Amino acid sequence: MIPYGSQDISQADIDAVVAALQSDFLTQGPQVPLFEQTVASHVGAKHALAVNSATSALHIACLALGLGPGDWLWTTPVTFVASANCGLYCGAQVDFVDIDPRTYNLCPKALESKLLAAQKSDKLPKVVVAVHLSGQPCDMTAIRVLGQKYGFKIIEDASHAIGGKYKGEPIGNGRYSDITVFSFHPVKIITTAEGGMALTNSDELAVHMGLLRSHGITRDTAQMTHAPDGPWYYQQIGLGFNYRMTELQAALGLSQMQRLDIFVARRHQLAQRYDQLLAALPVTTPWQQTDSYSGLHLYIIRLKLDKICKTHRQVFESLREQGIGVNLHYIPIHTQPYYQRMGYKMGDYPQAEKYYAEAISLPMYHTLSYIQQDQVVAALQRALAV
Repeated sequence: MIPYGSQDISQADIDAVVAALQSDFLTQGPQVPLFEQTVASHVGAKHALAVNSATSALHIACLALGLGPGDWLWTTPVTFVASANCGLYCGAQVDFVDIDPRTYNLCPKALESKLLAAQKSDKLPKVVVAVHLSGQPCDMTAIRVLGQKYGFKIIEDASHAIGGKYKGEPIGNGRYSDITVFSFHPVKIITTAEGGMALTNSDELAVHMGLLRSHGITRDTAQMTHAPDGPWYYQQIGLGFNYRMTELQAALGLSQMQRLDIFVARRHQLAQRYDQLLAALPVTTPWQQTDSYSGLHLYIIRLKLDKICKTHRQVFESLREQGIGVNLHYIPIHTQPYYQRMGYKMGDYPQAEKYYAEAISLPMYHTLSYIQQDQVVAALQRALAV
């Protein structure tokens, strides 16, 4: 089976993890801050906070921005459920904005229309989570302008996008958002096994997220209510969580960061080759913004169902039967039973639903060979045949 995604673990990665395992610290040692500094420097952000998952990063980002009961979080329906669930964790309500039919990201025009209506009913969002699906950045210029006009905070869910660029600058630099979140899950561009990171240029947000990831505890005397009782002293000054990343994970991430640019460049080679190999088939290949450099976590095609005699499911199942581990990213969140119990229903977001009826994620990862890629394309040709 050729998977849709796969980690690339080198001997250097293994050696880095073994060195951490043999060190004096398995957690709360030097590797985590070094990993944070490395990622922050690479993308041009002031602060980076490593956590145990991107979901945790989204959660503490929302809390640091003051999201709570009575507030609204808006995001795209075409994303993993964590992009929306993070709002519910805070006691807020969640709503969605339909996607752009070319980029599959949150549509700025749809966002503006929804904001105009929400302003009249006094239900403007406090936070908008802009998800860079597949690694292609959203139209962050337009979203930022709307944020300034309507007063909402912006989180970039860049779980797919480390190593990508927007308008020539690294995604994660915070120019267009308050907080950016990366994921280091094994199928992502680089991995720490499980793990995530929140990046910001705000000192205040960084301090707040730092407290939230570790039980609300501080050893910083400037944050304490009184002088320390002794060198052992710490204070819990808020309610936080155990969202820390381990030293082993950070060591792996540090090693992987050395090859980040290589990984992304290889993904672009594979994507360009896919574009050429699929040009004559009845599928829509990914459209790329000219001012963006995608992280290319995913390569998503859309079937031209009016030009083939197979259903979406038949094509998908045929590929799986031929040993191609395709996937579908994602089932629109508003169609999930949990969210439908909140009142969402089919028909609410037509572009997202049309996308779901046609989309298939083909294998895309650094070590995918041209021979394997040819096998994927040949299998797709067979799956599409009458």
